[in-house]
Amino acid sequence: MFATQCAKTWDVPSQFNNRQWPPSTLSMAAVNLSSLAALIQSALSSRSHLLGRAVHAHITKTLQTSAHLPVFLSDHLIHMYSKLDRLDSAILLLRLSKVRSVVSWSSLVSGSVHNGHFTLALLQLIDMLRDGVLPNDFTFPCVFKASASLRMPFTGKQTHGLALRVGLLDDVFVGCSAFDMYSRSHLLDDAMKLFEEMPVRNVVTWNSYISNALLRGRPQDAIKAFIEFRRMNGVPDPITFCVFLNACEEEFRFELGQSLHAFVVRGGFGSDISVMNALIDFYGKCGKLKCAEMVFDSNAHWRNDVTWCSLISAYVQNCEEEKSCQAFLGARKEEIPLSDFLLSSILSACAGLAALELGRYASISGTGYVTRGR
Repeated sequence: MFATQCAKTWDVPSQFNNRQWPPSTLSMAAVNLSSLAALIQSALSSRSHLLGRAVHAHITKTLQTSAHLPVFLSDHLIHMYSKLDRLDSAILLLRLSKVRSVVSWSSLVSGSVHNGHFTLALLQLIDMLRDGVLPNDFTFPCVFKASASLRMPFTGKQTHGLALRVGLLDDVFVGCSAFDMYSRSHLLDDAMKLFEEMPVRNVVTWNSYISNALLRGRPQDAIKAFIEFRRMNGVPDPITFCVFLNACEEEFRFELGQSLHAFVVRGGFGSDISVMNALIDFYGKCGKLKCAEMVFDSNAHWRNDVTWCSLISAYVQNCEEEKSCQAFLGARKEEIPLSDFLLSSILSACAGLAALELGRYASISGTGYVTRGR
């Protein structure tokens, strides 16, 4: 049904036939319709609302109308204004449109969420329903995100019910967004129930499920979920690996984490910096400094501040303060930017060694000045 509705919305010739356009304007607009849409996209890509308004004025002049634009162009303009955070212009254009399609409304809701106007997004959903337009698989994820961001789980549950009534809850993106909303709202039991009812699950859904199990303090369930995911021939991504390693840390499952390391290398994720950082952290917490150093040394060209932090923390956790200080000096030699976490880690090591001078150096490096009298 939605596909048919979209097809009607974007059927340019039929939209023109429904309006009383002068023949000359009709032929001109039909010829230039694609180029006009391309101009709108260019304005959006430039992130310039001034260019967007200029394009809008050019379209109005080209079509010789200042009132009702073809639905095709109106949808594009509403999308442009919404993404450029010119929601007043988008709302005005929507109200002037004779045909307010699901594409127009969804663009407005999406733009509101994209620019952090979560309350406005929910208000637009209400207006959309009053206008007799049902949300689609693009609208619902935005509304779920707005509900979670505003910490309004009741609104999220109402949206869940609406998605169920219109038959879109089985859509993998809608279902995943609902699951994420429940997780972010700390309604973890509701999230688990929804997951069990999902007919189709993608890697994002599984990542959320595994993370949810960790949030509930049940790392064993997270490990079981990952194993089940692999049994179903699921293909993990870097987020899956990082979350699973956290679960292995909680359960002190060194062998399982080591097996995952081998899988990461075979799967071509050996150069993914987030996975490598997670591995260093995992080996450090398991007390396997040799393994942590091996991972660190194998990624000399991909290190960032998190990589150095993970190594220094691994040394500190295993009472190797001297090595942590050497690692800190190595990070400074490579001109790694200092973060709060890096500074706190090295200061802890300096306290353990009573290395006052190095501690002062770390403090000066982090603040950029020396407090007088110290």
